[in-house]
Amino acid sequence: MNAIREKVESIEEDTNLAAVSEVEAGIRDFVRNDVAYLRRPGTTPSTGENALESTTEATVNNVNSLIQRVAGTSLAEIENLISELESLRDLLHAEGQRVQREISGYAQLSQAAMKSTRMIADNVTQWKRAADGLRNS
Repeated sequence: MNAIREKVESIEEDTNLAAVSEVEAGIRDFVRNDVAYLRRPGTTPSTGENALESTTEATVNNVNSLIQRVAGTSLAEIENLISELESLRDLLHAEGQRVQREISGYAQLSQAAMKSTRMIADNVTQWKRAADGLRNS
């Protein structure tokens, strides 16, 4: 159980680190693309505005695709984790029922042993009385 938990945590950490790196790279690209038109010398305002619009649109598309990739990976991992947890829940439910059956069996065995012990004790007591009666007579 701990091995599964450690494996899941390791996968989550790797996924989280990859997602963080990917988001940081996307943000860097976004910033570079967003301010790139400011660095270009000699652009006219109308050309700069058209370039700004196309750059902004491309950047938005890049950020959207980045978010979809990151979210898609996270959702897939969450769905895998949910399915593993559901199978673990089913296993635990089945094991709980098995343990209840075994406890019930042990309880019945214990009651039968107690009855047998009482019967033996009663017989030994009767034999002791009979032996004491024979000795006294």
